[in-house]
Amino acid sequence: MATQAPLIETRGISKSFGGIHALQDVSVALAPGEVLGLLGHNGAGKSTLIKMLSGAYTPDAGQILMNGQEVRLSSPRTAQNLGIETIYQNLALADNLDVAANIFLGRELLRGGTLDEDTMELESRKVLDRLKVNLPDLKKPVFNFSGGQRQCIAISRAIYFKAKVLIMDEPTAALGPQETAQVNELIQSLKQEGVGIFLISHDLHDVFDLADRVTVMKNGQVVGSALTSQITQDEVLEMIIAGKLPRREVLTP
Repeated sequence: MATQAPLIETRGISKSFGGIHALQDVSVALAPGEVLGLLGHNGAGKSTLIKMLSGAYTPDAGQILMNGQEVRLSSPRTAQNLGIETIYQNLALADNLDVAANIFLGRELLRGGTLDEDTMELESRKVLDRLKVNLPDLKKPVFNFSGGQRQCIAISRAIYFKAKVLIMDEPTAALGPQETAQVNELIQSLKQEGVGIFLISHDLHDVFDLADRVTVMKNGQVVGSALTSQITQDEVLEMIIAGKLPRREVLTP
């Protein structure tokens, strides 16, 4: 029986800025409904990789494929049209706008040449309800909401626009335990819907709670990948710090 193609994968992609090799021959793959923890120190290449996947950068070499077909992610809008949504650490929310305006930011619904605010609010309520996110007043500017609620608004925006691949950069940074649990529950819900998630985080406890696999990067290269069920946090730390593989056989493609 033929193996299902990954939801998205990179094959040997490289990127240089001047004489600096930000990525060198990087290959990663993500399956539908999988959470892949992307780990490494600052400067390891994680940010460059996610910007490549989100269409902000284009590779100097290598391929990006979705469902086995090569794609050219020439811009963030191209990536979004293919179902790739990115939630950066700063969330890219407009603090002075309300919830619906943020969910439809840059992709507003129009009726007769004017903003269709009623429909945007109705659709926002639908996606929030679907994800079991309780925000009683959608008319409030988002600066009124907590960090966890703001993270849920950003995730709802991605899901409304039919994200197949979700890239999450430090989704629980600066959140308290209760809000972290809320975001983690939302991530588990998205997995059940078949959304593939790249999870970038420095919190190994969060990664091991959520991720099915981890991929460790160092100096613009992949050190290795492993199932979280088959590797310890200490072994992952050794991969991050020393760039060394575990002494036992745990690696995956």
